[in-house]
Amino acid sequence: MPELPEVETVRRTLIELVAGKKIKSVTVRLPRIIQRPAVPEQFEDALVGMTIETVERRGKFLRIVMDGLVLVSHLRMEGRYGLFQSDEPIELHTHVLFHFEDGTDLRYKDVRQFGTMHLFTPGTEFELPPLNKLGLEPLEPAFTRDVLHAKLARRSTKIKPLLLNQEYVVGLGNIYVDEALFQAGIHPERTASSLASGEWDRLHAAICSTLGKAVEAGGSSIKSYVNGQGEMGMFQHQLLVYGRKDEPCHTCGGVIEKFVVGGRGTHICPSCQKVPEQAGGQSAG
Repeated sequence: MPELPEVETVRRTLIELVAGKKIKSVTVRLPRIIQRPAVPEQFEDALVGMTIETVERRGKFLRIVMDGLVLVSHLRMEGRYGLFQSDEPIELHTHVLFHFEDGTDLRYKDVRQFGTMHLFTPGTEFELPPLNKLGLEPLEPAFTRDVLHAKLARRSTKIKPLLLNQEYVVGLGNIYVDEALFQAGIHPERTASSLASGEWDRLHAAICSTLGKAVEAGGSSIKSYVNGQGEMGMFQHQLLVYGRKDEPCHTCGGVIEKFVVGGRGTHICPSCQKVPEQAGGQSAG
């Protein structure tokens, strides 16, 4: 957490909160958050006088676009942004503060301290880590069934860890992979190369549908996630398998099971998602 729908929701709220604001100064209170440049003081100095134009997203990364620089931010497990008046008390675990000329602050808070920030000149962020090896964007028009098939279908890897690999498809985390595979009727231990043509149709549709509905609901607040305005997401109320161990399947009435695939807790309906030995055929275009 957060996954693509949560980061997209944060992106949308941040645009409302900070677009057009000019940075007066920056305070870095936890230097390791700043990954580029190597010296946090250079990060602080470079941002002085920059105006935020918009906020974009690449996978699970935010791109805060300014008139001369781009800040690439990853929230990791617990990172969150909020807008405050500059004279408001600073909350515990607040690590980076962007002070604006209008008397407000954009503050980055991260209890787990895993978040990262990279600063680039515009355009170069796509040529260097952490964005240079990211895969397909599932909310873009270019994400078609055929593109997904061409990217994954020849691989003998289990489909769940493959979908979690950000070098193939970005933004999908544990929650939404479980949900999409359930909707597609595909067991998470099936290999990509075993999926038949119709299964690729269903998987593509399920990924797009699941993420689209999650974005509309503002993401899923499973643990501590809130958007830039402190609001919880509501998609957790629509989850069909994730977090529903031992509860009845809404489709068939069977019992939802949980086990580990690729080191990740995984939820399935064993009746709706047949085990690999029972499913199958060879991949088809």
